[in-house]
Amino acid sequence: MTTNRFCDITPELQALSTLSEQCAWINPDLYTEYDVKRGLRDLNGKGVLVGLTKISEVCSTKEVDGRSVPAEGELFYRGYNVRDIIAGIPENGHSGFEECTYLLLFGELPDQKQLTDFTRMLGDYRTLPTSFVRDIIMKAPSRDMMNTLARSVLTLYSYDDLADDISLPNVLRQCLQLISLFPLLSVYGYQAYRHYHDGASLFIHSPQAEYSTAENILRILRPDSKFSPLEAKLLDIALILHMEHGGGNNSTFTTHLVSSSGTDTYSAIAASLGSLKGPKHGGANIKVVRMFEDMKEHLTDWEDEEEISRYLAALLNKEAFDRAGLIYGMGHAVYSLSDPRAQIFRSFVEKLSAEKGCEKEFALYSAVERLAPQIIARERKIYKGVSPNVDFFSGFAYSMLGLPVELYTPIFAIARIAGWSAHRLEELAINGKIMRPAYRNVGRRRAFIPMSRR
Repeated sequence: MTTNRFCDITPELQALSTLSEQCAWINPDLYTEYDVKRGLRDLNGKGVLVGLTKISEVCSTKEVDGRSVPAEGELFYRGYNVRDIIAGIPENGHSGFEECTYLLLFGELPDQKQLTDFTRMLGDYRTLPTSFVRDIIMKAPSRDMMNTLARSVLTLYSYDDLADDISLPNVLRQCLQLISLFPLLSVYGYQAYRHYHDGASLFIHSPQAEYSTAENILRILRPDSKFSPLEAKLLDIALILHMEHGGGNNSTFTTHLVSSSGTDTYSAIAASLGSLKGPKHGGANIKVVRMFEDMKEHLTDWEDEEEISRYLAALLNKEAFDRAGLIYGMGHAVYSLSDPRAQIFRSFVEKLSAEKGCEKEFALYSAVERLAPQIIARERKIYKGVSPNVDFFSGFAYSMLGLPVELYTPIFAIARIAGWSAHRLEELAINGKIMRPAYRNVGRRRAFIPMSRR
């Protein structure tokens, strides 16, 4: 129960809320009548074209006899298939994220010297202002790590003498600093919250300049700073798969939208963080993990496919878990036959499950991966195929890495800041008009009535 009276929902506030809800409602039929692409999607779920980009491409269809049909999903960064990029990373390599960040920002894959120099630059930028941890992160830590991260980003504005300079060299400098600092801001924010709200021991590990982003996340998060090569590899792959996904995803479109106004980098990135925080966007993998926790509690035999199928049907019929009628981790707004990120990630997750002794859990995930599309097809009328998305395996991977649930979405942000940065630079380089999509008013016009006559 809250003790802050400003948080109370009083009867007066409830009554006003009812009035607000009544006047906010719009008949859904009007969207069809006026041909409004609600959510910037057509009736088939395909996104409405609102911009051009050269950064990445999300492919889920192919042309057959002059018509578009579903195809196996593919994801390209600057024209390179992500499958090929990840396959080309050395077996013991943990710097794939840095290599892909260079690719997204500068348009070409780096050679060894360019990658070494770029990684060194990121390492040099991975230093917070003096007393920032004590004065900003440690004071009044939020229970939500995404809000903590956004607050830190906005506060960094005050430490930047050129905060409002949106020339490309200065924005690039700001973006590189934020890419470098996001792991520290996220992990330190979590540790501060755990210390002050849960009484956990407080430890602050400094990053190592020669470590990759993935290695530094594990180093500063764990009390003993130790990790295995496979753990660093899997986290590096996760960062690559989450760092970019076209200009139309909600948070990246937010980056373009806000950047088009000419605002500063810190405000633009904070807005994107607010988008990513939403459970319909960056928080989906948490739902997957919690769904599986509930599933494991209710199944008597994790290998019984009939029992698993009954539970999945109960999910769809709003009889299990959160009763939302969803099997979390299945389906995607763009992909239908397959999400390439899930396919790529799956093999690495399987390897880590063997290292961690979690083969039984992986077998359960595999069973749901195979059975859920069948159950959904039977219980639902769907216009396209359904398959596991990247969130299906990422939460399980993070749990095996010992990452706290509170950091699942910030890990997404640590990856996606690279994509946001590329898109912000692209928007400013184009120097186009401020984005201003149209809304059609469907309210009626009325004659004003003075107070004395109401």
